[in-house]
This record gives sequence, C-alpha cells and structure tokens, in this order.
Amino acid sequence: MSGVVEGARRLLRRGDRLEERVAGLQEAAEASRGRVDDAVVDRADAVVRRAGTRLRLAGGHTVVALAGATGSGKSSTYNALVGLDIAATGVRRPTTSHAASCTWGEDPATELLDWLEVPPRHRVVRDSLLDGEVRGDHAALEGLVLLDLPDHDSTELAHHLEVERLIAMTDLMVFVLDPQKYADAALHQRFLAPMATHRDVMLVVLNHVDRVPAERRDAVMGDVRRLLALDGLEDVPVLATSARTGEGVAELRSEIATRVHDKAASRARLAGDVTDAAQGLAAATGDADPRELRDKDRRGLHDALADAAGVPVVVDAVARATTVRGRQATGWPVTAWLSRFRPDPLRRLHLDRRTSGKDLVVAARSSLPGPGQVQHARVESAVRGLSDRVAEGLSPEWSRAVRRASTSRFDELDDRLDRVASTTDLGMDGLPAWTRGVRLLQWVLLVAAVVGALWLGALAFVAYLQLADLAAPDYQGLPVPTVLLLGGVVLGLGLALLSRLLIRLTARSRARRAEKRLRVGVVEVADDLVVGPVQAELAAHRRAVEGLRTARR
Repeated sequence: MSGVVEGARRLLRRGDRLEERVAGLQEAAEASRGRVDDAVVDRADAVVRRAGTRLRLAGGHTVVALAGATGSGKSSTYNALVGLDIAATGVRRPTTSHAASCTWGEDPATELLDWLEVPPRHRVVRDSLLDGEVRGDHAALEGLVLLDLPDHDSTELAHHLEVERLIAMTDLMVFVLDPQKYADAALHQRFLAPMATHRDVMLVVLNHVDRVPAERRDAVMGDVRRLLALDGLEDVPVLATSARTGEGVAELRSEIATRVHDKAASRARLAGDVTDAAQGLAAATGDADPRELRDKDRRGLHDALADAAGVPVVVDAVARATTVRGRQATGWPVTAWLSRFRPDPLRRLHLDRRTSGKDLVVAARSSLPGPGQVQHARVESAVRGLSDRVAEGLSPEWSRAVRRASTSRFDELDDRLDRVASTTDLGMDGLPAWTRGVRLLQWVLLVAAVVGALWLGALAFVAYLQLADLAAPDYQGLPVPTVLLLGGVVLGLGLALLSRLLIRLTARSRARRAEKRLRVGVVEVADDLVVGPVQAELAAHRRAVEGLRTARR
C-alpha cells in the first residue's frame, strides 16, 4: 500500500470530520472579512465553496488530473492509461485551452464534469467504447474520471489559467516529468512547491525512462526525489514510466486504481485544501486570545468622556443652583427677594426642568459649550490606550481592526454627549420639605419684626406729639415691641445662616447624585460608540480563532 493512501486512511481513521473542518474555515473566513487581507479571505471562501460542491458531487467518482510540460509525454501517458488512442499527441496536440476527460464505468459523471467545466465534446466514457470483456480488464478503475490538462508551459495564457483552475479542483494530481526538464524552476516554483500541503494526493511520474541509460536511472530518480524534498514533497511517490514502451504504466494504473478503490482521495484533497487555506488565514490571524476589557481599562475612557460631556460643569451648576434656590426659599425674606435677580446656573445652561401637566420636560438641547481640542485629545488618547491594551498580542491586521472599530463612530460622539446632559434627570424637581417650614417661619419672624417696628414707631409718634403717656408691655424686662423687632430680625438672620449650612449639605448631595446619573449616561455612550464596537471585533477574533482551530484539527 502506498504512503499516500495510508496518509489518507490515517486522516479518516482519526475520526476527522471534513464537514466540520470546512464549517470551521467558513466561520473563520466570515469573521475575518474586512479585518484580514481580502485575498487571504477570498482564498478561504473559495475553498469553502469548492469543498461544499465537491462533497455534494462526490458520489463514487475520483478525479485524477495528468499535468505536464510540452514534450513530457503526458497525453501519451493518458492514452496508455486509458488503453485507447483518444488524446492527440506530439504535433497533433490540440490548441484548445480545455481539458479532456475519460470516465470509467457506466455513470458519465455529467454533473461533476459540468462543475469542472469540461466541454461535452471533450468527454469520453471509456466503457461505451468497448465490449464487456475489455471493460473487465479495467474494473478496478470503476469511478475514475481522468483528465488530460493543457501543457502548463504553453505560451497561451488561457492554458496556464485552465491548468491552475483544474489542479485546484481535482482529487489526485499526477505530474508527468521529462528526464530533461524535471529540474525546471518554473515547474517547481509555480506548481510543485505550493502543493506541499497536498502531498497525500500527489503522484510524480518520470516519463520517457526508456531514453535514460539503465546505469543512470537510479541517479536520475534520486535527483528527482531530492528536488521534491526541497519542495516539501519528500513523501510523494515517484514512478518511472515509458508511455512508448509501456514500462511502468501498469504500476501507475495500479496506484491510481488503489486510490479510486479506497475512495479517500477526494476527501484527502479537500482536507489538504482546508489545511492550506486555514494556515494562510491563521498566519494573518494568529492564535492569541485577546484581553478582556476590565473596569480599569474603561475608567480612563469614562473620565475623558465625562469631561467632554461637560459633567463637571453640570455638576457644579447643580450645586450652585441648589444653593441659590435654597437660599431664596430659606433666607431672610428681604435678602432672599433681592437674590432673585441673580441668574440661575441651570437655567443659563438650559438644563432646568419645567412642569408640563404632570410630566417633567427637559430642554431638548443644552447650552453647554462643546468639547474643545483639549477634551477631544483626551478622549482620543483614552480610546487609543483602551484599544492598544485589549489588542495587545493580536496580529497586526486584527490590532488595526480593533483600533478602527474604537473610532468608527466618533462622528456621533459630540451629539450623544450633549444629549447625556440634556436628557439626564438631575434630581432638581424641588427643594427638600423642610425648606417649606423654614420659609413659613421666616415670614412669621418677618411679620413679627414688622409689627414690632410699627409698634415702636407708633409709640414714638405718640410721645413726640405728647398726646398721651403710653407704656408698652414688657417681657422679661424688655418692651414687647422691641422683642418683636429684634427677635424677628435676629432670629430670621440666624435661621437663614443655619439654613445655609443645611442647603450646602443638600447641594453637595444633589451634586453627587447628579454626577452619578450623568456618568451612567456617559457609560452608555462609551459602550455604544467605543466599547461595543471593540468588543464586536474581539468576538469576531474569537470566532476566527475557534474556526481555525476546527479547520486545522
């Protein structure tokens, strides 16, 4: 049993599920689209599509392609394998850029050949040309579809393209070499070396060995194997044949028959395609797991966005507005009335709430100044720092994708940050209940002071006119009018000072609460515009890595 067949069977005995590997490659390609070079992803996509179609069309057929240079005897070898002279050789080689096919068995493999794009006029069903007795000689090749490819060194570009296309789609590749051209650099660099991952589905045939002196054959065969080893194809079987004399043709036919009978060639070929595409995608993706976003990674971003959103300005306005409104409600009525001429900090920013029916309505847009260059620079620095930390260890392509994602929605930033300030409930719906009691008491004290002042005024007026000698009642040795006047003023001012202390504590509490609510809005903006896109890239990277692990399994 050849090493190639053994390799294919080992692949199947491992329980390797080719369908799962193809699905893994598809997942990796979809996750990598737009992040990794399109050429690499396109190649993986092509393998996925080709593998899906080939698995669906697998049936009982094995596609074997004969490839070779002009004069290598490829078409003669094709005729020798078929046992019929159906391929033009030598000076009669056709100029067409299409391959020719010969199918063994009663099934013409029409759908498969349509997929391979072999023109109907170039197709032959071998059994239809022979009687039953001759068909029996080739029974071991039942299910074989043999392709004769155009010469790969043809001067026609169409021939090159056709060879490359079909080599990528066949199950077993047989490269026919000429003893005088087997070291051709173009052959090794363009076809053989790139197929190193497909060595389990390759054969190399050194044709025209009848032209090599017997004493030199071993040396020539050894040199062919040496060159193949340099291409990474050290395990590929090398057969010596002569299509003219028939030497080695039976061995080649037997080797092909073994692959056809084993039915593993097509899956082994597809497995090699998947491995090759996965390796190319893995080189651009890497296998490092990205860092998860942690709280400390986001803290700097949140602080920068809060500054850009004007959170410190709004928090300060909340504290000052609470102080102004509290003093107006609890201060000595005379000075409190005068303070109403001072502008309200929140109203100046269009952040005050006003009552509309039972609902509290917020100004649609604030008058906060937009973030300046310093704030923008701080935000950009924080975003760059976050993306750099989470992308640490990723491949350059994915690191760039993470950075692009982190800034992909910057054009929405200013408007969203302004809406944070203008739509957040700042907790300024009213003053604490105790302020109403203080206000009532202040008015009582003011009325007492006014009554005392009027009383004293009346007593002075009467005494001045000497109309009567009136004496005011006293309390604890002090005239009641004086007690009312002084008590009302002193107690009112003292109550105002005490209320100021309480209002200051209330202002601090409301400022902290407002800052907490504003930061909740800032975090939502950060998650929507920066963290979310970054996490989407990290999730895509994880899908790509997992898909590649499955594809390379």
